[in-house]
Amino acid sequence: MFKLLSCPTAPTDLLTSLLYDENTFYAKFEKDLQKCGSEVIIESPFITGRRLTALLPTLEKLHARRVRVVINTRNPEDHDDEYLRSEGRCAIARLQHMGIHVLFTVRHHRKLAILDRKILYEGSLNILSQNNSSEVMRRIESVQLAWQMAKFVKVDQFIR
Repeated sequence: MFKLLSCPTAPTDLLTSLLYDENTFYAKFEKDLQKCGSEVIIESPFITGRRLTALLPTLEKLHARRVRVVINTRNPEDHDDEYLRSEGRCAIARLQHMGIHVLFTVRHHRKLAILDRKILYEGSLNILSQNNSSEVMRRIESVQLAWQMAKFVKVDQFIR
């Protein structure tokens, strides 16, 4: 278990974090994405064409600026529903065609984003598929907590 309380700035970072729901999340997230300079990591177990189409222009601009974009999701073949399998295959093909790193994690259900290893979003909202549900995402500006999450999910062993 990570020692959150041993980090001198972590409690303040958590106390100043902000909460978003399915109606307010994407506007703030897009603004943060547009400011990224080096790396975007998104973990979303599901990907749909509708949601990807909405985020694609921003992802394309990031890729053109040579910002590394990494998506960690479930393998679409692991979905029980044929529609989700089909949507996932098409969306992942679009991402890979752009040169975006797509990782597959078995039994993946995490919903988070790490931006430039200094902003962390975590909560219940599937960033790449959210459609018709009540969700919450917490935005934390903290280098320490963003790095802690990156280490916890072991993303570096797959992308470095």
